[in-house]
Amino acid sequence: MFDRYEAGDRAVLVHIDFSDEDSREDLEELKLLVESAGAQSIGVITGSRRAPDRKFFVGSGKAEELAAMVAATDANVVIFNHPLSPAQERNVEHLCECRVLDRTTLILDIFAQRARTFEGKLQVELAQLRHMSTRLIRGWTHLERQKGGIGLRGPGETQLETDRRLLRARIRTINRRLVKVDKQRDQSRRARQRSDMSTVALVGYTNAGKSTLFNALTTSDVYAADQLFATLDPTLRKLELPDGHVILADTVGFIRHLPHDLVAAFKATLQETRQADLLLHVVDSADENMADNFEQVQRVLKEIEADEIPQLIVCNKIDLLDEVKPRIDYDDEGNPIRVWVSAQQQKGLELVQEAINDLVGKAVKELTLQIPASAGHYLGQFYKLDVIQQKEYDDLGNCMISVRLLEADWRRLVKQSLGEIETFIVDDVVA
Repeated sequence: MFDRYEAGDRAVLVHIDFSDEDSREDLEELKLLVESAGAQSIGVITGSRRAPDRKFFVGSGKAEELAAMVAATDANVVIFNHPLSPAQERNVEHLCECRVLDRTTLILDIFAQRARTFEGKLQVELAQLRHMSTRLIRGWTHLERQKGGIGLRGPGETQLETDRRLLRARIRTINRRLVKVDKQRDQSRRARQRSDMSTVALVGYTNAGKSTLFNALTTSDVYAADQLFATLDPTLRKLELPDGHVILADTVGFIRHLPHDLVAAFKATLQETRQADLLLHVVDSADENMADNFEQVQRVLKEIEADEIPQLIVCNKIDLLDEVKPRIDYDDEGNPIRVWVSAQQQKGLELVQEAINDLVGKAVKELTLQIPASAGHYLGQFYKLDVIQQKEYDDLGNCMISVRLLEADWRRLVKQSLGEIETFIVDDVVA
């Protein structure tokens, strides 16, 4: 019988360079993840391969080297900087005689430590259960046995089948609760839209300084630390601008190859990003991987269908650069596209507010549309957004409506309709 080992905090890290660019990971980022999880890195195994080994992921020779290092350093956990299959995880664990974690499990563990709100804890548990459900069959051989003995004889299902059934039941329960949370958030968003209150969401690679900037702009005390995924639960505060105010949302940081289980589980949280009128894309301007991290965030934004929302790039941590002062960069039309600041030293904050003020003021559209009777289903989408100002029908059943909505919402409708809804425009005014 194969039993899983208890995980500890003395870790040997495994990092493999692959020829495929999409499969590559960053070793320094793994070290930061391990540190954020509260573990200590006491050894690193590196190598290069064209493709993962089917049995050990790293090949038999490298696996023996790994087992020798674990024994020599008295490590009690091995952490791979890559996703492992259940069989690979089990085989390496059996060889090294200690717990083995892959990149996805490590990130899930960090999220579990950071979750503070009821919603956040539910989302983490959902992601963990989904990840665990794929690893039951090969993880523990005792699950293949049928239950037996006095008081345990029943329909003859195996322990594996029982655990699968319990997992499915728990996942359904969590999903039902998260649906309620999503509805509550949706009601709050509609209330902000009715009051013409725009939402600005902070996005960016993890540890770029989003929470520090959030605290500096809103005089809040959201937890901020120099570690990956310091922020997990979204926080909303009012931000005063020269011409009014907006709602500023601090959200979870992104990372390369963000586990799909996390993206699915954190749908409600990521809605704050998807429904925002403007994204403040915070980047660590002192990071040598800034360009790559920027592209990784863009990929995640596209995955959650938030890539059409206008972005303002905030180049943070300029205090770590030589001779870089706070400033705003503009495009050829005079629109702000980039702001250089130091959130830690609170330099350039007024420039961020100025740029947001300029961009948000252009984020509302007033449209008049004539929707034919054959396309009446689009009316339901406008009703759902609660943006219809006037409505009247002609003798042919066509509906003439006047709407006032956010540009981000309009772009989403255009994308969903493959451009058809644009053919119904009679008048278009940017408010």
